[in-house]
Order: sequence, then structure tokens, then C-alpha cells
Amino acid sequence: MKTVLEVCVDSLASARAAIAGGADRLELCSALLAGGLTPYEMLLRQIKAESDIPVRCLMRPRPGDFLYSKEELELLRRQIVQLKNAGADGFVIGCLTPEGELDREAMLPLVDACGGRGITLHRAIDVSRDLEQTYLQAAQLGIDTVLTSGGASSCLKGKDTIARLIELRDSFGGPEVLIGAGVKAEVIRSFRTEVPGSRAFHMSGKTELESAMVFRREGVPMGLPGLDEWHIQQTDSEAIRRARKEIDN
Repeated sequence: MKTVLEVCVDSLASARAAIAGGADRLELCSALLAGGLTPYEMLLRQIKAESDIPVRCLMRPRPGDFLYSKEELELLRRQIVQLKNAGADGFVIGCLTPEGELDREAMLPLVDACGGRGITLHRAIDVSRDLEQTYLQAAQLGIDTVLTSGGASSCLKGKDTIARLIELRDSFGGPEVLIGAGVKAEVIRSFRTEVPGSRAFHMSGKTELESAMVFRREGVPMGLPGLDEWHIQQTDSEAIRRARKEIDN
């Protein structure tokens, strides 16, 4: 099976860097510092105008949990249709019940709206009650990829659970297990060595760029306290290139 390096981006500059570094696919979002939210249609169009790289759009209406109201679900459904018409190759979705199970009733209209495009279950699985059960439920919905850290704060800490999910994948040809959270070249090397069947990785490869602003008024935050407006997070093409080299090796 082909290995996959997916890079999560929230700007045209990051998309360009990911492509230059050798990404196979992009996960496009907005507000990556907030964990990623639904991206802008025009940003998707900008990327697709420059490259034919596959792009899956993250569908998330707000930060926080994955328990959505009917209005939020309808918003997501409409945004999927809009982004599909703008050229999205797939979507990244996930809804949970209050009890921490995959919400089939909420997911079905979203899956239907995707219209046969590729679908990833995002890291809602990592805060679900039973990761293996959630994985099986995703398979039943026709989802082709599951992004996971193994229910831990990083994929290295969740390595044992990821290994079990990969074994489950291989037992019946289930959705691809896309390894995420803390992925970089050395982490890919560790998984390829220690977890047979590791073949799909998700990373952002961010670096911090100094703002070009000369005048800086301090003490006037634009967002959450502690966020720094004078540094910009952007994908580093060299970090992606090193990851690409590990996968190709």
C-alpha cells in the first residue's frame, strides 16, 4: 500500500511550503492555533488554482467539543456542499454523542453531503469512549481514513493503541490509520521501526516567523491571553522534506 504524508495547513503560504516539501495531501483548515476550524472557500480556490494536490477540508464550526447542535450540523452540511463545489477532494468530519460514542445520526447527513469524496474521521476518536469501537463505527459509515493520536496527547504516547488500530485495520481492510499529533521525521522513523504497518502520517511542520511589523503596541491582545500577535505560525518546507525522506526510506 502507498504511504501517505498529509500536511495540515491554514494559509496559502503554508500550503506552498507543504507542497514544496513533498506532501501527498493537504488537510485545509482555518485557525490552526485553535485546533483547526472550517476553512474559507476562497483559500481552497487559491490553492487549487496553483496545484492539483488532493485537499481534504476540515469541517469544524467552532473550538471545543464535538457535540453539535442541529443548527451547527446544518451549517456543516451546507459548508461541505459549498467547499465540494469549490474543488475539495475530501472532508474531515466527526461528531460524538454526549456519552462519547460516534454519533451516527449526526454523521449520516454529512457523509451524504460529501458525495463520494474521501472522508477522514478526525481526532474526535481520541476523546471518544472506546477507540476501537469508534473505528469500527467509522468503517460502517464508509469512512476511508481515521486520524488519531491513539487517544493520547501525542502519537508517541498513544503508540500502543495506534498499533492495535493498525492490527484492526489489517484484519478486515478497514479505514487507513492516519497517525497524528507530534509527527515529525524522527517520530515517523520510530513508528516505521516499531509499529509494523505504519504507513500514513499527518503533521503541520510549523515554524514561528517573526512579524514584519515595526510598530508594536504591547498589551492589546487580539485573541486569547498569551497569544503572540508578533509571530506567525507557518509550515516549514524543510520539516516536511525531512518527513518525506523518512517515509521514502
